[in-house]
Formats: sequence, structure tokens, C-alpha cells
Amino acid sequence: MLSPLPRRLIAMPTPRPTGAMQILASLLEQRTGQQIAANREWRIETALKPVLRERGLETLDQLAAEILSGSDPLVADQVVDALLNQESSFFRDAAVLDLAAAAVQAMREQAPNRNVRLWSAGCSMGQEPLSLAMLLDEQIESNGGRMPEIVASDVSEAALARARGGRFSQFEIQRGLPIRRMMRWFDAAGGDWAAKPELMRQISFRRINLVADALPPGKFDVVLCRNVLLYLSPTLRRQVLDRLAGVMRPGGLLVLGAGETVIGQTEAFRPSQEYRGLYEMAAA
Repeated sequence: MLSPLPRRLIAMPTPRPTGAMQILASLLEQRTGQQIAANREWRIETALKPVLRERGLETLDQLAAEILSGSDPLVADQVVDALLNQESSFFRDAAVLDLAAAAVQAMREQAPNRNVRLWSAGCSMGQEPLSLAMLLDEQIESNGGRMPEIVASDVSEAALARARGGRFSQFEIQRGLPIRRMMRWFDAAGGDWAAKPELMRQISFRRINLVADALPPGKFDVVLCRNVLLYLSPTLRRQVLDRLAGVMRPGGLLVLGAGETVIGQTEAFRPSQEYRGLYEMAAA
């Protein structure tokens, strides 16, 4: 996911005829660039029910009025966090992660002394970068070499707090994580499961807005930006793709979600001939 735009850039939306729904959707777009389609406005009410309960409010109109009043700046952050889609699971689309890991192995073999770098852009609560770390550590055990660097980022400070904590419920841990990996990499912690310190040390978590913030320094060999572009306007989609290209090494690979593509969006990437379903930097 994207991280919030700096507050100094945010102008609170003016109420429109469509009322609270429009105000709340506009807040999300201004903070993150993400849009909620009109046919999915039902998600606003569903996602914000916990916020209403916590604040003792009964309607979205009351919540919108509280945001517009500016009496509590934290309410806008709380609303944006709630509206972001943080759906994730361990080893989601496992074949894609296996393909990315195979590409990393090939890169390491071609340049044994190079520090291979990966970026999980839109890491949600951490399942994607943790899955990558498990895969790559197992790869090192089998083939030797040095562990690649993994950077992970997200829009939501709440999601990042969860990711940095490395703690997951029984339900979350069972979604896509094989038993053998659960036992190898996680410890029971009450009713939850906590990622072992040696796994957490492989990942550097950062809060980054792909639209407005400075991107991580250096160049990356693989960037995973799955199911982020879906929620952006065509203009922002192109902008983000071009920004990602600017922090990738020649020959670097981009991993998108199943419903996303670079075709018709940017000239910076093209479908990879070697790794079907992934995208590679286009020749200059």
C-alpha cells in the first residue's frame, strides 16, 4: 500500500452533494492516491464500523463532520488506515514468489559478489517479505552464498507496526504457511505466533508513499509491488511505475499482482521472456 502524503500538502475536502461517502473517499485519495470506485462505496461503511464504535459515533455523517472540524487530527489517520485494503497472507500466489526466488538465485550465480536487493512495496502486515525471507534463507541453505537484502514498505503505520512486531494470530498463520515452515520460523506466543528474531532481522521496514515520498536509496534487483496499482488512477499508476524503474538495476525484475500489467501504462518495463508473468526493465 501507499503511505500518506505529508500533512502539509493535504487540503481537507469540501463537502459535496454526495455527502459523507465522498468526503471519506476524497480523504483516502488525497492522503494515498488510492481511489474507491463508486460501485465499491459499500466498503467504506464496512471498513469504518470499528472506527464509529471506538469514537461513539452512529453515522458516517458524524464521522465526516468530526474530520472536517479538525478537532482531533488523529481521526483522519484512523479513517485512512481503516480504508486501506490490507488483505494479505503468507506465500500468496506462491508460484510467483517461487519464480522471483529463482530469479534471485540466477542473479546471485551470475554475480556472486553482488549484494542482491529486493523491495516489497506494499508489504501490508509483513506476510510477503517474511515469505520471501523464508524462501531465500532456504535457498542459501541449499546453495550457499549471501542472504539478499530485503526492504519492505507500506502506507499504513498501523500495518507497519504489525509487520515490525512479527506477531500473527492462529488464523493468519494458517493462511498459506506450511506447518514445517511455521515450526521452523515461528514460536508460539500465547494464542499467537511470533516470527523468530533471526527471520525478522532479514527485513528492514519503512513507511513510504510511492507517489510522494523519497524512495529507498540505492538500486534494487527485484521489486514486488503487488495489488497496489489497482487502486490508483491511470496517471498515478504511470507515475509510480516510472518511479520504481528509477530505483532498479538494469535487468531488474518487477512483480505485479495477477490483475495488474505494465502494458499500456509505461515504456519503462516490458514482459520478461525468461520469467513469465514478471516484467523487466526495458532497454534504454
